[in-house]
Amino acid sequence: MTGLALYGHPFSSYTWKALIPLYTNGTDFEFRNVDPGHADGPANSQFVQTIHPAGKFPVLIDGDTAILEATAIVEYLSVHYSGSAPLIPEDPAAAVQVRMLDRVFDNYVMGSGQRVVNAYIAAPDHPDPTEVQAGKDGLLRAYRWIEQHIEALPLRPHVSMVTCAAAPALFYGDWVERIPEDCHRLAEYRAELLSISAVSRCVEGARTYRHYFPLGAPHRD
Repeated sequence: MTGLALYGHPFSSYTWKALIPLYTNGTDFEFRNVDPGHADGPANSQFVQTIHPAGKFPVLIDGDTAILEATAIVEYLSVHYSGSAPLIPEDPAAAVQVRMLDRVFDNYVMGSGQRVVNAYIAAPDHPDPTEVQAGKDGLLRAYRWIEQHIEALPLRPHVSMVTCAAAPALFYGDWVERIPEDCHRLAEYRAELLSISAVSRCVEGARTYRHYFPLGAPHRD
């Protein structure tokens, strides 16, 4: 197998996380859609099932090398396909802060929102109210932590590993639980992220799949 290929789904937040640096740096790659309705979707999905220990995407293939998990993909691209976007700072101390925020957005924004989504997937008509409330409470707590510390956080320059994690997390998180009015700087940051060309490309590429959102996609964004 030769060339760079990304296996994923256009509506997947973690697929976006891998696509954003690829789009930003103009990296030549082939996108292999795992959606069952896509012509090659079943075969692509089967490949992911065989190569990933949990059968999850995205998966990046570079020749004979397979990179699993979105954060590792961003790290790999930073090392092997560097471009104009400073994905990870060269300064080790600054890189620690960037990696910290990557975990915050993945675990506490996206992770909290996913709890709500999973509850609706499990029981669309009667989602577990305890899970729904816990997920929404987790989102609000994460929102307010980011708002409180926003001036000190290394959110910029774009596009960094932080952008790759924050853009999909805040895009979908806000669909699950709106960013409250007392977090206006975070809301402005979300809007700033969505104005980035690579992020906008992900949003548009996923638009036809919005019916997949189990809570019902809002008529915005």
